[in-house]
Amino acid sequence: MDPRASVMRETCHEVLKELGLENDKLFELAMELERVALSDSYFIEHKLYPNVDFYSGIVLRALGIPVNMFTVIFAVARTIGWISQWNEMMVDHDHKIGRPRQLYVGATRRDYVPLGQR
Repeated sequence: MDPRASVMRETCHEVLKELGLENDKLFELAMELERVALSDSYFIEHKLYPNVDFYSGIVLRALGIPVNMFTVIFAVARTIGWISQWNEMMVDHDHKIGRPRQLYVGATRRDYVPLGQR
């Protein structure tokens, strides 16, 4: 499990408790999903765990942040890391941290029926 997710998990549970939302139906459902993911053999075998965004989404919802703002907040929170990586690549010419290129090698053309013609 990502150590950041472990920290965010604790924060999530603290926020729900502090705001008295442990019994809110939506948050109960989220906590049940978490329980299943952490105890189901398929998830355990494949090392699949709830991630940082799972827990931070619950926290944002509990704080009353509109769902359509989640992506914006996730991106803003990651901006410092992106800028730091870019800065390091520009400043240190001997040691570059980079990501490998990703090239799509799948089908170049796919036939489809437009939605309006179905």
